[in-house]
Amino acid sequence: MSATATAAPKKVRRPDPAAGKWRGPTRPYDLVKEFVAALAIIAVLTTLLAVLFSSPDEKQITMQSWAKANPSDFVATAVTELAGTSESAGYGPPYNSASDGQKLGPLTLQKWGGVRIPVDPANDFVVNPLTATSTTDPAVAAALKAWTGASADQQTKWAGDYADAIGKAPDGDPTKVATGDYGPVPALATGLLALATTGGLDAQLVGTTSGFYATDYSKPILFLGDSGQLDSLATDQHLQGGQWGMMNETGNYPGQAWLWLFSFWYQIPPFTTDGSAWADNADVIITALMALLSLVLILLPFIPGLRSIPVKIPIYRLIWRSYYRRYASRQGASE
Repeated sequence: MSATATAAPKKVRRPDPAAGKWRGPTRPYDLVKEFVAALAIIAVLTTLLAVLFSSPDEKQITMQSWAKANPSDFVATAVTELAGTSESAGYGPPYNSASDGQKLGPLTLQKWGGVRIPVDPANDFVVNPLTATSTTDPAVAAALKAWTGASADQQTKWAGDYADAIGKAPDGDPTKVATGDYGPVPALATGLLALATTGGLDAQLVGTTSGFYATDYSKPILFLGDSGQLDSLATDQHLQGGQWGMMNETGNYPGQAWLWLFSFWYQIPPFTTDGSAWADNADVIITALMALLSLVLILLPFIPGLRSIPVKIPIYRLIWRSYYRRYASRQGASE
């Protein structure tokens, strides 16, 4: 008995409709006309919305407004500057060499940048402004003489003891501080508060580094950043990192929604774990992470596996399902 081998039917490979020439309906399209129309519509809408809703108009935060609104916090912050315990005093580059700054693993990126904007908080925020105006206040002049004539260790002890005493005082009120040996620090802090209340400290902090045009606000911003006042205002406006602050606007105005991906990382562990290396170096790590994700997006067409995702998960067929349905029916009819 013999058997005759039967060849298997050859599988017909159908062409991919996405690679074929478009044979559907077409119509002319004026790109320039479309652009002009869209530009005009957006311009009208932008103008109308700006007239109706305006924009956030928060008053400028100055040394003067801070000193008047929260004098206790102002004095307490000034004392930490003298004691060298403020955030600015220990920040590191680009302001000083007190620390290496944020790191990306073993890479001390902040330190590599160096000290480009030298800031000595004790002298720049307190001593120098008072020195420039001490001729009109004998008590401040005497306090400055005692301060500059003391050793660094003595200065730190005076200011540190006074800072601790303010922390223990009722409501943190410097006027209710327990009696102690604080040297000239109380007089310096009181003198600086008086100077700030008149508005003179704003001019001193900006004018000494900005020159004629007064555009360098590094010192007042750092001084404010050390305070509880700025932190409190930021919390009220939902601008803290844990409040998605990077993509928020002051008040109830919409902010930069496209920054949600940056802000997202600040809301999850390990970046929210206090004291961890991830949290301490969150800014530089998140920036590097976003740079890596952006690079992956740019190189997506060249990365094997990732570039095949649209083919293996053909969502485009769902979007253009009516076309593929017609194409399939035409193919069936032709066979």
